[in-house]
Order: sequence, then C-alpha cells, then structure tokens
Amino acid sequence: MDILRKSYYTVLKKKLSYAPAAVILGARQVGKTTLALQYAKQAKRNYLYLDMENPEDVAKIMDSPVSFLNFHKDKLVIIDEAQTHPALYNSLRSVIDQHKKKGRFILLGSASPLLIKGISETLAGRISYMDLSPFTLSEIQQKFSLEHHWLRGGFPLAFLANEAAEAKDWMSNFIRSYVERDLNILFDRTFNPVLSRRLWTMLAHYHGAFLNANNLSRSLGVTAPVIKHYMQYLEGTFLLYQLLPWHTNAKKRLIKSPKIYIKDSGILHYFSRVYSYEDLLSHPIIGASWEGYAIEQILYHKPEDVDLHFYGTHNGTEIDLIMVKAQQPLVAIEIKFSNAPKVSKGFHIGCEDLGISKKYILTPHADTYPAKNKTMVMSLWNFLKELSAKPENILQ
Repeated sequence: MDILRKSYYTVLKKKLSYAPAAVILGARQVGKTTLALQYAKQAKRNYLYLDMENPEDVAKIMDSPVSFLNFHKDKLVIIDEAQTHPALYNSLRSVIDQHKKKGRFILLGSASPLLIKGISETLAGRISYMDLSPFTLSEIQQKFSLEHHWLRGGFPLAFLANEAAEAKDWMSNFIRSYVERDLNILFDRTFNPVLSRRLWTMLAHYHGAFLNANNLSRSLGVTAPVIKHYMQYLEGTFLLYQLLPWHTNAKKRLIKSPKIYIKDSGILHYFSRVYSYEDLLSHPIIGASWEGYAIEQILYHKPEDVDLHFYGTHNGTEIDLIMVKAQQPLVAIEIKFSNAPKVSKGFHIGCEDLGISKKYILTPHADTYPAKNKTMVMSLWNFLKELSAKPENILQ
C-alpha cells in the first residue's frame, strides 16, 4: 500500500466497520479511486467498480438498480462520480435497508454540494463521510522538502513527477480537462471554457486578496452573478477556498468581504507561470502564495470543531488567521515568508479587540522562540505537528 495515503486508509477502514456506506469527497485526480481500490485489495474484498461517467457502467446499473445491486450483494461496490446520477440514491437506500450489512458501498464524489445534498436527504443515518485532500505536508515531509510540496502542490501526479516539465504538462492537461469537460459533466450545464480559464487566471492574481465580484465581472465582461456562480462551482469542486471574516460586536468598521485562495499551490503557480522554486523566490506572488499554502495546511490538520477566519478593520487592523472554537476566537496567526519575522502593530491591536492571548508567527523554517508581546515564532511544520498531536497546547 502507498504509505503516503496510509492515514486515509485507516480512516476509511474504520468508517466501513460501522457504516453500510462511506463517501469519499475530494477534487478530481486527488486519488479517491486509488484509495478505494487499495482498501478493497488490502481487505481482500471481492469488489465491483462502477464509473458513473462511463456509459457502459451507467447502462449496467441504471436499467434496474435494485436488482443489479442485489445480484452483487456479496461484493463491495465502489461507485465513482456518484453525484452525476442522483436517481441512484433511492435504490441504494432500499438495498442498504434490505440487508443492513456494514461496509458494503464506497461512493466517490468530486462535487461536494451536489453529492452531500442528495445523499443527506436520501441516505441519512446510513452513510459516513470523509474528505480526501491532496498530499499534505505531514504525509510527505519525511521524503520530500516543504519547498517541493509548496511549489508543486499536492495533486499526486504533479507532485511525484520526475521532472518539472512533466509536472507542468500534467497540470496543463488537468486544467484543460477541467475547464473544457469536467465542469459541464459535474454540474450538468454548459460552461464557457474561455471564461473559466480567464477567471482562474484572474483569481491567481487575486489570491489572498479580498473578493470583489464587481471588479472581476468588469474585467471579464460578464455580470457579477455569473462570476459568483462560477466561483461557487470552483469551491464545490474543492479548487477554491474562501476565508470568511470574523464578525464581532466591536464598534469598528469591520471588513466583511471574504479572502479568496486557489486551494492547491501547484495550480496557483501554474497560472502565475511559476515553474521552479527559483521562479517563486523572485515572483511578486511569493508572500500571498506562502500565506495560502500555510492556511491550506492548517485547514487539513486542524480539529474538526475548529473554524478558520481572518479579522480586519477598515483602519488597517488585520490578523491573517484566527482559530475559532464554539464561537470563541482562541488563536491569532500571522503568516510570514521570513525566518526573522516582524508583525505590525495592527496584529496586536486585533488580538486586543478579540481578547486573544495565544499568538503565533508562522514561517517556513524558523526556530521556535518567543518574540515580543507574548508572540511565539514557529515553523509551519512544527506548528502542524503540535496541532495534530496535542491541539490543546495550541488552543488552550
């Protein structure tokens, strides 16, 4: 078994031990099918794999779904891109209720809102969810450098490519397939591939900035609602992340627009024409890129009951990231691409506004040491290790 996905294998195995079905959610090409097949083989299960974008597989199951699934009742049935045929969910519910067998189905999906809405309405109480991210820093850090991961991003085939040119070619093909084909299939509507590519390029320039749909719409020659719909679909396919502002009752003019980030740093760098680490070091996007990369890794490593936000006011007070639990801001984080970082006065004012005493500055490789105003400087990796192993040390 590929050691890089071992932690997800363990999660999937546990979920299938108590639930009739598990749903694996994640972007296309992130390794969902590989993980499901690895589980079937490692568990020595007799399995059936169905790709719901393959007309032959669709014809097999959709003619008489209940009869087909009952015929294969002794197999683990893996259904890929399940959200493309929501009519199947009622049949799955019927079959699950007939046999009440644990670990019988694995559903794979690349469009979160569509899949979760359909399944939650039809298969409530019968299914368990898990998210499959691209490779995270904790998965690769023993064999690869942070710089390699940051540059290439976490999509397995781009990350593991032997040469930079191979990684670039994979990313080019992935983007082309996505804007010309995948959006239309996933959401069953017609998307303009030229507009999709231009929007993605614009979003790379806005990475880490406040969202202004009106500015984007004027630049692209479409209406603001069109831009918002496209961004909704990008977010629904795990390729875009909107970091929401934290609102309080403070008597200050708070920033209410979200910040936007392209989730995978490799995709961001492709659209920014950054193909080597040397390119990145000299590129104007480096600070925003590091910020987005750090936030994404924290997102993958944080406890489920912790939410991420930023805090900002119109007079310049800003905190890059705050960690919130039970509606209480607990941790303030400044993200700096420097191993001798300094933070602005506005960061500490923001912490006073929110009553936060736990303050961190995260860098690529700095030693851990206390700085002014009870602020701890740490490398991103050391912070993630502590957050994963002993989250109470970070949050309390």
